[in-house]
Amino acid sequence: MITGTRPRRRTQAVLVVYLLLVAWITLTPDLADNEALGKVRVITEWLDARGLPVTYAGVEAGANVVMFGPFGVLVGLLVRRTRAWWARVVAGGLLLSAGIETAQLLFLPTRVPTVQDVVMNTLGAALGVVVLVVGHRLWLARRDRGAPRDDARAPLAAGAGEARVESAGER
Repeated sequence: MITGTRPRRRTQAVLVVYLLLVAWITLTPDLADNEALGKVRVITEWLDARGLPVTYAGVEAGANVVMFGPFGVLVGLLVRRTRAWWARVVAGGLLLSAGIETAQLLFLPTRVPTVQDVVMNTLGAALGVVVLVVGHRLWLARRDRGAPRDDARAPLAAGAGEARVESAGER
């Protein structure tokens, strides 16, 4: 969890911008035009013909995972570190994705909502949490090896691992 008012507010602001971008991508009638989709199909067919098993469906699924990775990182930075905090972050990604797909079903006839999108988005949120935890543990290991400290720039103040960040007076 981020401590300190300024870093927390910055993270909240980035989260708001990210969520607005996700809403724009997912809740507009039809973001991609046929020409752009055609180019993606041509590229995937070209790659597939050269032995790389890339499909349009695979690119779309991967894009859903990538789109929700930042959710896992940003919300993970903001939630309180309690037991199973990561499960709440992943559940939040699931609920957001399900809400988006439901809105597409009810209000956007040009969109095609799918359960696969919900699964891939949730996977993206989970991978974002993994990136956050691994990044925090790497930061702790680097700090503990005697690397130059900068507690104000710590990715998490406490909780992603077992350790906690010490203040300068505790050393």
